[in-house]
Amino acid sequence: MPHFTTLMDANTLSGLLNRDDLVLLDCRFDLANTSWGETEYARAHLPGALYLHLDRDLSSPITASSGRHPLPHPERFAARLGELGVTPDSQIVAYDQGNGAYGARLWWLARWIGLRNVAVLDGGIAAWRAAGLPLETAVRTPQVRSLTPSLMSGAWVNSDEADGLRQRPGNLLIDARGAERFAGRNETLDPVAGHVPGARNRPFLDNLGADGRFLPPEVLRQRFATMLGSLAPSSVVAMCGSGVTACHNLLALEHAGFSGARLYAGSWSEWIRDPRRPIATGPY
Repeated sequence: MPHFTTLMDANTLSGLLNRDDLVLLDCRFDLANTSWGETEYARAHLPGALYLHLDRDLSSPITASSGRHPLPHPERFAARLGELGVTPDSQIVAYDQGNGAYGARLWWLARWIGLRNVAVLDGGIAAWRAAGLPLETAVRTPQVRSLTPSLMSGAWVNSDEADGLRQRPGNLLIDARGAERFAGRNETLDPVAGHVPGARNRPFLDNLGADGRFLPPEVLRQRFATMLGSLAPSSVVAMCGSGVTACHNLLALEHAGFSGARLYAGSWSEWIRDPRRPIATGPY
């Protein structure tokens, strides 16, 4: 059977629900109401889907020096996926409420620990509902598996590495936050406004069309090619507020055929933990 490694549309997924290797993961979340996604999951979810919480499952606890969503410990994350029935050969499909921000976080994390057959439902549960496809309220009991991580070397950078890379020619730091937050205006989530000096702004919502789904790969490729210029995709370090929506840009790059970009895992909320780090404002 074919495997999917970036995106899957709702109609394709609906025809694959009986695949033995399919694992559906519901990643809906709301930063302003952290119980919302779990509540919505209980009300209705895709058939067979199991829930993962951004704070509990897709992040580790916040520390005095970390950003808002530190990476989960890889062994604990792999064990959690194993509890949900994931094996190295599983076809994972993650979804969220619509734009893919949280599904992309799961996509990146799963790839980071060595899984390759991982996709995001394009348009999320909103697209599934729009297609008139069935939902359920039952929570199925998965067969627990043993899953050992095999980490992708060099997949992410820390704050010191990001600081060094931004000062060396041939590297490109791309910030997925909205233009207002990047410019240092209307900051609503973090105590300090602005952006890392030298970073370029590419709001993750720019990866989507008016229907809330990802733009065609050839369109994404053209737009990222304009941003990259002569730089290789491996020169890109993706960031955002806390390392979540940055994964959306990484997914879009991969879907466009650009592989090798890295994640600045701590992102802006970790950068500003150290007052010695410089801050820039204004658009770029």
